[in-house]
Amino acid sequence: MAGASTERTSTLFAMDRRLRRRRFVNLTMEAAATIAALAAVGVLAIVVASVVANGWSALNVDFFTKPPTLSAFGEATGGIANSIVGSLVLVFFATLFALPIGVLTAIYVSELAPRGVANVIRLALDVTNGLPTIVVGVFVFSAVVVSHGQSALAGSFALAIIALPLIARSTQEVLRLVPPSLREAGLALGAPRWRTVLSVVLPTSMGGILTGTTLAIARVAGETAPLLFTTSLAAMAVTWDPRQPVQSMPLTIFQYIEQPDPSYHAQAWAAGAVLLAFVLILSLCSKFFLARSRRKLSR
Repeated sequence: MAGASTERTSTLFAMDRRLRRRRFVNLTMEAAATIAALAAVGVLAIVVASVVANGWSALNVDFFTKPPTLSAFGEATGGIANSIVGSLVLVFFATLFALPIGVLTAIYVSELAPRGVANVIRLALDVTNGLPTIVVGVFVFSAVVVSHGQSALAGSFALAIIALPLIARSTQEVLRLVPPSLREAGLALGAPRWRTVLSVVLPTSMGGILTGTTLAIARVAGETAPLLFTTSLAAMAVTWDPRQPVQSMPLTIFQYIEQPDPSYHAQAWAAGAVLLAFVLILSLCSKFFLARSRRKLSR
């Protein structure tokens, strides 16, 4: 009896020791994960605070409504209205080029293509997504700019190449989440395959498609390297003509930060703050569309 009691006591002691060790490991991992999350958020907060603090002095009404001008002493005056308009033109036409091709590519890969062809297209999209953006700029320069000159359309074409794989891959993932029963229901009613995709699959996944599109827009809105080769020789005047070179906010930041005058640096920081706000708004819109899409798919 004494031996059995001693063995039971040792067993309970060992179990208690293992339980305490598991609790310690669990608390350690929770603390490490919390510290990592706080570090990630902290880096973002430091970047945003630094950009806003350095550019706050240049943020005013003229900064958003007037094009840049030069004072008698070579200081930066006026604003970046031409850059804001140019970025809007570039993003609009890049989305116009990339969105339909990306969605149609995703539909073909997810709904129509044989498995072997679909795998090849997915690999091609992944490779395109990994291309350095400066390589895309050089390609568009040799293919378009050399023969037709710089323009907003050339810059938008370069940005569309960057956005295309993002839109296509995100749309493929969303289409994969659509329940097969919805497709089977449409086919059972006698609808052809294309009509089922157009009337059932696409409306169901529209929120996810918009999410991928907004993330792609946020990505290309901050690109600078392709624009150096395609639309950097722009005038300081505001223009909405896509056939002419236009200035953009990333390019303005790149050019202003290289100037020796501190007034240019302040405007570069302010332009960075505006660009961060634009990306933040797009990210919030993508979160909204994603949450809406998930609620729709769960129903």
